[in-house]
Parts: sequence; C-alpha cells; structure tokens
Amino acid sequence: AFGIENFGYSDEVVFPLRITLADPGAPVRLKAGVNVLTCSTVCVPEDFELQLALPRASGIDADAATLISAYAGRVPDEGAASSISVETAYLDGEMSALTLTARSDRPFGEPDVFPELGKGTAFGKPDIRLGEGGRLLWARLPILSAADDPPPLDVTVTDGDRAATWMPALSDKAAAPPFTLDRVLPGLADLAWIAAIAFLGGLILNVMPCVLPVLSIKLSSAMKAHGQSRQRVRAGFAVSAFGVLAFMWVIAAGTLAARGIGMTVGWGLQFQNPVFLALMTVILVVFSANLFGLFEISLPSAAHTRLAKAGGGRGYVGDFATGAFAAVLATPCSAPFLGTAVAFALAGRPIDIVVVFTALGLGLALPYLIVAAFPGMVVRMPRAGRWMIWLKIVLGLALLATAAWLFWVLGGVAGTRSVWAVAATSGGIVAILSLPRMSSVLRGSAALALTIVALTLSGLLSQSDEPTDRVAANWTAFERAAIARHVSQGDVVFVDVTADWCLTCKANKTLVLDREPVASALRAPVVIPMQADWTRPDETISRYLESFDRYGIPFNVVYGPEAPDGIVLPELLTAQVVMQALEDAANTRVAED
Repeated sequence: AFGIENFGYSDEVVFPLRITLADPGAPVRLKAGVNVLTCSTVCVPEDFELQLALPRASGIDADAATLISAYAGRVPDEGAASSISVETAYLDGEMSALTLTARSDRPFGEPDVFPELGKGTAFGKPDIRLGEGGRLLWARLPILSAADDPPPLDVTVTDGDRAATWMPALSDKAAAPPFTLDRVLPGLADLAWIAAIAFLGGLILNVMPCVLPVLSIKLSSAMKAHGQSRQRVRAGFAVSAFGVLAFMWVIAAGTLAARGIGMTVGWGLQFQNPVFLALMTVILVVFSANLFGLFEISLPSAAHTRLAKAGGGRGYVGDFATGAFAAVLATPCSAPFLGTAVAFALAGRPIDIVVVFTALGLGLALPYLIVAAFPGMVVRMPRAGRWMIWLKIVLGLALLATAAWLFWVLGGVAGTRSVWAVAATSGGIVAILSLPRMSSVLRGSAALALTIVALTLSGLLSQSDEPTDRVAANWTAFERAAIARHVSQGDVVFVDVTADWCLTCKANKTLVLDREPVASALRAPVVIPMQADWTRPDETISRYLESFDRYGIPFNVVYGPEAPDGIVLPELLTAQVVMQALEDAANTRVAED
C-alpha cells in the first residue's frame, strides 16, 4: 500500500554475467560478495561470500549453458518474442496516476505491470482489468511520490513466463477501462436486484435535501388538480409520472451517446453546464412570478387547440412538463443506493443503463403514481379560498429561493458577469410577460434590454471571469498525489468531494462536518481535511471518483495508516459514522489537542 514495497524473486533466479579473463583458458577462482533481502512475512538482510574455482577450460558446461539460455530468454524484450505490445500510456497533469493499455496475441493469464519513472517516483498497486477476451490489458497505477525531473517512462509488462518492456510515447488522454465480464454480462437475477436498488434510490431521492426545490412543484401540481374530476386527476398525475420517466430516458440516451464518444459521464453533471444553469434559473424565475400573480401564461388559440388535441383533448402537456422539470431539479445529488445503481449502469451494457434509469425514474415518480392510483387524495383537499392565494405565495417564494441558489451556483461555474446577464434576462422576460399591466415606455425599455441581454448572453456564459478557488476555511485543496505522502507520515486524510449545486453535500457539511465532535476531530494535528470542489468540470476529480466506481456526489473517504486504500462513507453522513472511520483509519482516538 503506502509503505515500503519490495519486488523480488521466488525459488531460483539466474543473473547472467559476462566476464573476460586476462588469460583465457587458465585456471581461475571467482569471488563475489552478494547482499540480498531474504523475505517471508518480513525481510531480513543477508550477506554472502561466494567462490567458484574453474579449472583449465576444457569446453562449455552444457547444463550451465542450457540454464543460462533459458533465463536469458525470459529477459523482457520489446514484444517480439512475448507478443505483448503497449498501446497507450497516459500520465495525468498532476502526476497522480499512470494509465496504460497493452495488447497480446493470446489472452493474458496473470499479468502485472512494473513502470519506472526515475529515482524518487513510487507507484501503488495497479488496478488491472482485462477485456476483449483477455487480449486487452488496462491498468491504472496511483503515483505515491514523483521525482522532480523524471526521465522518460519505462514500462515492463509480465504475464507468467513472458515479459516485454518499452519506453512508450505518452498519450493525450487516458484510455477508458474495458468492461469486465461480471459487469458486461450480469445475470437476470443480478439485473433485477440492481433495478430494485435503483428503484429504492429513486424513492429515497424524493426526501433528499437536493429535491427540496421540487416539493413546491409537486404541491403546485396538487393545488392545480383541486376541483377536477377523479379521472382528470388520475390522468394528469400519470402523465406527470411519465414526464419523470421521459427525462430519465433522455439521460440514459445522453449517457450512451457521451460514453460512445469518450466523454466523462456521471450523475448530475448537467449542473456543471452554465447554459443549463442559466435556462433552469430563468424558468424558475418565470414560474415564481407566475405564482405571485404577475401574469398568466396563455397560448394562442391555435396552439392551445393543437396541444389539447395532443393531450387527448384535456391538455396534458403541462402535466408532462411538470414531471420532467421536477426530475431535472432532482438530479444534482446522489442518495443512498443511488450511487451503487448508477455505477453499475455506467459500467455496463446499454440495456443495463436503460433498465437502471427506468427503475430510478419509477422510484422518483412514485408520489405521482400514488396520487394517480388514489385520486381521492387530491379531491378531498379543502375548498378553494384565500388559503390558495397564500399557498401560491409560499410556493413562489420557494421557487425564487431555488432560483437564487442556482444564481449562486452559476457564479461558481461561469463567473459574476453570467449571473448579471441571466438576472437581466429573467427580469426582462418577466417584464415582457407582464406587459398588459405596464406603460408603453416600460414595455419598450424591457424589450430593448431583453434583446441586448439575449444577444450577449451566450458569449458571456463562455467568456466569463474565472471564479476563484473556494476551498472552505481549515480545509486544504484536493491533491491526490499528496494523500499517499500524508498517510506514509502517519496522518489521516479526510476527503470531501462536494459542489455548490449539491445540496446534500451542503447538508452533510452543515449538520455533521461543521459540528462537534467532527469539527474538532478534523482540526486534530494528525488529520488532513481535503476538499475537492466539483462545481466546475474537473477531470482529476472525475477520475478519482471513477477509481471507486462512483459517478455522483456527495462522496467522502477516509485514509490512514490502517486504511491506506480508503474507507468509503455513505452519502448521508452522521457524526458516529465519521468519527468511527477516523478512528479506524488511525487505529486510535482522533481529537483536537
């Protein structure tokens, strides 16, 4: 792990030496001093003085020549004899990991990888995966320490009695790992089990902090359904559930397309896209203004007629959009069971992705499905009155608060200018929609302002000022290569992968990490709290999550002398869970001095 790592030989080994004698053919006595480490459970240094008396040469020792020839044939070449060749080799920008691929004419048996990058560079245990019938090798090795000025990379790949060595040219990007057999060809029982886990994850997502903004949308749906017939209520909520499923299918299709062209895939990554954030913010501002009664959105009669016909004469388009929009806002964070299901899907076949996201959508849509099954729940609501006006105001404030949160996230992703541009656009749209109640001067001013902002918005989103690093106080910025150094010195490292758009992450921080006794434990001299901010796209953090088969956040892991590979914590933290992990990693009680 992060201690001393030794490479050695078992049974017997031959090191051929070529010695030129001053008097060839004359008797000679050879002497050698040999220093070795003899290892079992521990390694013990040994010194040997070896001697060999050779009489006057009378010919070649056939047995010795055969033995030397056999071992000389096992010296790694550049792949000609071993039929092994390195395809790609990638060192990430922070020198924290080496990723390489190799091919073989015949399937690998028990391969291993031995890279060299100069004195001072140490590699951790390789993660090796085989694909394409065992003929493709993919390996990822963490770099525990790196030389200041490393020489060119030298890689040796072994597989039983064959070995090959190269100095490969470095690639521009890391190769994706192949699908392993148990991931690519899961049995029907495995797929059914993971679908059940996905359904449970989607159901739990309904009560996670990340979906609090969605509650106002669901309450608004129930309020609009008040006074309608049971049949209309049932159909409307069923269509909303279908909207949730449709969005999940869109995510599944997008995931397949992105994975097909080598893009990073994950859960909630759309919240790293400034255009998506801008669109969601504008929609929320407009929705909240509508609830405040500033305007009523009405379609032209022709469009209304077409949409009504598309909805079976009852106009279900709005119900569908409500479900889809609720699903959009529910995706920035992970939930218990959700990470397992999504990781399985993203590493599997297309059918796995479709099944998992369908089950996830069914779990998220369950509240709509329950109302569709029991429409009397809505029909029995109190009669219309002033309470509905106040409820609209409360719901409008909830949506406005969500929009304010998205403004804040947008500032972290795309900078301050984008926030001002989106705010101006939102205000302009609300003003134009409220035009019947405004003077002609205000109408013209609002239209002009909106036109100017709309023309410049796309440019500002891509050319905004770079946001400053916002690592929390008393935390250090995430540096994967530094984890091994700290652990080798006896420290405990607590890694928190978070983002501004992850409300569950914020809840964990507010309710657990910033409160006693965890806050004091994280300030202990032997504890290094690291924060990885995934608000913006970051390839290093994405690769780090993938190394744990995770594709969403929150994600927390604790390293220490007793847990060099890390202890992964659940999505929802508790003080007891965090304190226990810190103590297990350190093998002692952790507290602030």
